[in-house]
Amino acid sequence: MIYRIIIFLLLNFAALGVGGMFTGKGVPSEWYQDLIKAPWTPPGWVFGAAWTTIMICFTVYMAYAWGSVENKGILATLFIIQWILNVMWNPTFFHFQNVSGGLILISALTLLVGFLIYYYWPQLKIKSVLLLPYFIWLVIATSLNAYIFLKN
Repeated sequence: MIYRIIIFLLLNFAALGVGGMFTGKGVPSEWYQDLIKAPWTPPGWVFGAAWTTIMICFTVYMAYAWGSVENKGILATLFIIQWILNVMWNPTFFHFQNVSGGLILISALTLLVGFLIYYYWPQLKIKSVLLLPYFIWLVIATSLNAYIFLKN
């Protein structure tokens, strides 16, 4: 179990690191600062705290899932798709300033994480609750992206 936790920690925080390379310069950019943002947009520090918590919970979930599910191919495929969608949102939104592309990516990611909860609930039961912070945050983030899409 400890090896699975280490591997998923590395993979999940690598995703955050890659995404962070684009977010760091994007948030203070004139383009982002001039956008009309949702009134419920949290302060910047919340994003780092939220993503750290999310990735720790997701790591534990994946470590349990990897040890519990029979078809690891499906789980690996869903994890890889999740990883790619997660990483691609930051450059799409901040670097390429593609709000609609970002909305498509984050919507797909939200649906995928919701699917993970649903699909693996019969096998993982209460451990699936570990995905709720990820899912809830994605719903909020999707609403923030959608607001920017609609108001700008």
